[in-house]
Amino acid sequence: MSIPDWLAREYPFEPRTTTTPRGARLSYLDEGPRNDEAVLMLHGNPTWSFYYRYLVRALAPSLRCIVPDHVGMGLSEKPENYGYTLANRIGDIEALVAELGLKRIHLVVHDWGGAIGFGFAARHPELIGKITILNTGAFASDRIPARIALCKAPIIGPLIVRGFNGFAWPATWMAMHRRSLSDAEQRGYLFPHGSWAERVAVSAFVRDIPMSSAHESWSTLSTTERGLGLFRDRPALIIWGGQDFCFNDSFLRRWTEIFPRAETHRIEDAGHYVLEDARDEVISRIMGFLKSS
Repeated sequence: MSIPDWLAREYPFEPRTTTTPRGARLSYLDEGPRNDEAVLMLHGNPTWSFYYRYLVRALAPSLRCIVPDHVGMGLSEKPENYGYTLANRIGDIEALVAELGLKRIHLVVHDWGGAIGFGFAARHPELIGKITILNTGAFASDRIPARIALCKAPIIGPLIVRGFNGFAWPATWMAMHRRSLSDAEQRGYLFPHGSWAERVAVSAFVRDIPMSSAHESWSTLSTTERGLGLFRDRPALIIWGGQDFCFNDSFLRRWTEIFPRAETHRIEDAGHYVLEDARDEVISRIMGFLKSS
């Protein structure tokens, strides 16, 4: 997928591509110094690497930044039948890290990127350095907003998400609180997901939220959750938008229990897209955290 001029002004990068173990083309950013230590930024649903664009700009002069678009999202290929499961997404990241020869990784995770990132980390704890957590989860929960539960429902869910863009489009205003996205920002978030075919993974991500042990991703999420204790000794930064309707303060409390020594900042008037909603404050804190000794 080519980048039009209007988008390049917001997203001034030249993405690279690789092929995942299951044969799909995966787009990713690789910005900054070429070494074997990198900041790995993982997005969730319905965002893409666009979410991290200003953080990449801030960090890349001194730190290597790797930012993939999960298959079906962003500028990556969007196959109709891929196997859009948590396990496969972790495997895609695992393959990318191996291909790039990374030996030290500092995680930045948001939304479903938390489960993917910590799922990868649990498989490779020796690679993990600093951890930044932004309104996400990586553990089982029985909490799900009714509007998201509706998008998970058979038949009507895909009709809402893929047919009427009833997930990615509402997120451009529901995930914000302090401010509104500009027209260019909103277009940027929606650009990769303009048709039924291009929303295949937006819908699949929602359906892949495991709410019981009968779900195929439950065991993967359970394994990920059990692995969280491996990282209690790692430097951790938690930045939380206090007005998140989905990843609310119950998730924040759980993270502070898991990482009791983490540097934690709750931004009362920021929404789910905390990095977008409180951009300057969040980027400043992440930069200070990652560049500290």
